[in-house]
Amino acid sequence: MEPITLDELARATGGRLVRAADPGARVGPDVVIDSRRATPGSVFVAIPGERVDGHDYLDAAASGGAAAALTAREVDADLAQVVVDDPVAALQRLARHTVDAGHAGGLVVVGVTGSSGKTSTKDLIGQVLGRFGATVVPPGSFNNEIGAPLTACRVDGATRFLVAEMGARGIGHVRALTEVTPPDIGAVLNVGHAHVGEFGSVEGIAQAKGELVEALDADGWAVLNAADPLVAAMASRRRARVAWFADAGEPEGGDLRVWASDVVADDLQRFSFTLHADGAVTGSEPVALGVLGRHNVANALAAAAVALAAGCDLPGVAEALTSARPQSRWRMELVTRADGLAILNDAYNANPDSMAAALTSLAGLRRDGGRVVAAVGDMLELGDTSAQAHRAVGELAARLGVDEVLAIGAFGNHVIDGVAAGGGRGQYLEGKDELTRHLRASLGPRDVVLVKASRGLALETVAEALAVADDEGESHR
Repeated sequence: MEPITLDELARATGGRLVRAADPGARVGPDVVIDSRRATPGSVFVAIPGERVDGHDYLDAAASGGAAAALTAREVDADLAQVVVDDPVAALQRLARHTVDAGHAGGLVVVGVTGSSGKTSTKDLIGQVLGRFGATVVPPGSFNNEIGAPLTACRVDGATRFLVAEMGARGIGHVRALTEVTPPDIGAVLNVGHAHVGEFGSVEGIAQAKGELVEALDADGWAVLNAADPLVAAMASRRRARVAWFADAGEPEGGDLRVWASDVVADDLQRFSFTLHADGAVTGSEPVALGVLGRHNVANALAAAAVALAAGCDLPGVAEALTSARPQSRWRMELVTRADGLAILNDAYNANPDSMAAALTSLAGLRRDGGRVVAAVGDMLELGDTSAQAHRAVGELAARLGVDEVLAIGAFGNHVIDGVAAGGGRGQYLEGKDELTRHLRASLGPRDVVLVKASRGLALETVAEALAVADDEGESHR
């Protein structure tokens, strides 16, 4: 944020200023929730948690240079404080204050939501928009009630674009995030089965994701996936203009249409295609993606539609997509060990749609004389559909010709049942240690192994253990 006075900080957050020698002193630009990240002039948000209470770290924040803190109670510390009802809510109000100031200066806010691919698409959007102006993008998956406002607080007078990733675990969550960062452009990527256990149905997920579309005014843009019927139906819930994108043929109608043709893959499953646009922008340009997986074609089209809706030119968008590279760890991250073993680390999270995309990419990475192996764990939060969804993963792996499937977790046996039903080879293992030992003993230098599960299983530790061979000190990317 642009530095503001302590008085303005209190007004923006609805709090009471205490322990301030000079209410006119300026604070900022940084806003932090970790005292170890305090910088000179920063605002420290003291969030009370189950295990750690930020109020215990005001002195540490001050030692790091913090000039003020948002607190739920006055603390005996040598630091100006704004006492608020709820530090998280105050953080959100500060973020909204920052975004409103940015809007007055021409800031364009892009909201991104969907059941899968949000972070990868957010990264692509950020790299494309960054070609055209200063862009603030959330790191990793900062897409909740704390991460989203922290990202928004990085906006300053020079920022042209803010990309806001919006996650949801219930009805009203996306709507609440749009009140923190009111979007000018809202992109809905897909509606899948991620978190269906919490929503109850995919229709409930569609209802929640569509809150982003409802937040757009008539001057805004709804960027919608024409290939997903539940997303396409959200057009009826909007006042904004519509930009359709589709990865298989030209969509119909709308104010802007973006699609791909001539889609081909190289031996690392990086896809090239011709990017087409018609409507508000017209033309065609070649794109050669540097990110892995067929699913990233759709993500790239969404990013292109967002950028074109924001006023960027088509040749520049195509060039930016071609030069874009992975930004967030453990998402289709391909590591080649010194001895030749290839590890596809997609361990950040998993749901039925992303698991299918990763398995499809794995099958396409087969090398002469080598095997493709899938090491998978539970997909969480699928409710009553869990057993069926995990069995379907195993069936798909067998159908794709995966040579061996290794599964752990509460639903690992269902995966293996699916593999057996599909005529494939699979084995259930008790945990990560056994999985790692088995992989180390069985994988060869021409093999490719996929490592993937929901965040709760933290399978990146398996991928990282495999990345270092027994007889070497490092791996090579």
